[in-house]
Amino acid sequence: MPISETWLLPDGVADVLPEQAQVIESFRREALDYLAVHGYQLVYTPFIEYIESLSSLSESNQDLDLVSFKVIDQLSGRLLGVRADMTPQVARIDAHVHAVEGIARYCYAGTVLHTRPQGLSASRTPLQLGAELFGQESTDADIELINVMLGLLGRFDFLEGAHLDLGHVGLFRSLIKKAQLNKATEAELSDLYQRKALPELKEFTATLPLGDDFYTLGRYASDLDALQQHLSADVFNDVEFKHAFNVLVETRNAIQQHWPELNIGVDVVELRSYHYHTGLMYAVYAPQWATPLAQGGRYDGIGEHFGRARPATGFSCDIYALVSGQFKQIETIVAPKGQQPELVKAIAEARVDGRRVVQLLGNDDLSSIPYATHVMLLKNNIWQIEKI
Repeated sequence: MPISETWLLPDGVADVLPEQAQVIESFRREALDYLAVHGYQLVYTPFIEYIESLSSLSESNQDLDLVSFKVIDQLSGRLLGVRADMTPQVARIDAHVHAVEGIARYCYAGTVLHTRPQGLSASRTPLQLGAELFGQESTDADIELINVMLGLLGRFDFLEGAHLDLGHVGLFRSLIKKAQLNKATEAELSDLYQRKALPELKEFTATLPLGDDFYTLGRYASDLDALQQHLSADVFNDVEFKHAFNVLVETRNAIQQHWPELNIGVDVVELRSYHYHTGLMYAVYAPQWATPLAQGGRYDGIGEHFGRARPATGFSCDIYALVSGQFKQIETIVAPKGQQPELVKAIAEARVDGRRVVQLLGNDDLSSIPYATHVMLLKNNIWQIEKI
């Protein structure tokens, strides 16, 4: 490779320079502190592990499997996977490594790796931050996670003009089950719903069992009152369908009460990763953003792969995406060289206050520190800090 190309990085991979790294690190620290005071315990997970562990999600989520890098372990000869999502790793911790009884709350922040970007201009190495709650199947757990997620975003001023989108895979799944449709038909319906292709949906459902109800689900996906009014009584009174519907209404009302200024919408046919999610799903969108600020949902039974199935719900976000375009000038104080006691004391006191101080070396002068913002000067026998 020519020397001129050795410094180039792969597509979707980038360095983070000081002015943005400081913003990212401040966000990470404050976000983890916020989750900690809400009872979420911090865990670190390995960047790479046996693919069998990471496949607890990929078995039901082919999209995750496709974005996971796989390599051969030269020590064991076994197949390893580089984490593309930290949720299965936290589920492994809950199942075996830290198998507490009752409710467990965890949070995390770390880099994941994707074989290809997951959105327009997205990084292949997102800095994923999230929270997971295990051991509670009630709607209260989902409401708690949504409130924590919204509180976190609000702390960093991301909620102005934001929109919370709620859905529940149980409506679609129960209807599929009741109509006894095969996997191919289910996949076709899912695609039509995702594309909001109502004319095609009407034509496709015309010959299906419960076809009018499948069309109604798409036609009134964002209006729960109209959906209830137009669905057949047989479908709406189905135990599984009605439970999912009631959970959606209960959650919407609870969040609206807690966040009265928030714009909340419903989309019962938003079926992203519906093979993975088992119940309520949620995502926060904002103007001028092509992808969610944060998203999550319920994924009961995830620990079954590790021998301990537990109710679970959680959310995650990409810190890199959230702070993209944000930069902060780093205050840097330049102190003269020397070891005079009063100078050493002044430098130490500034650092104790959390200020960044660099001291000149050798024959350096102020021009040697192009990023300097302040200088330490001796005036009236007192070391003072002045802005350049």
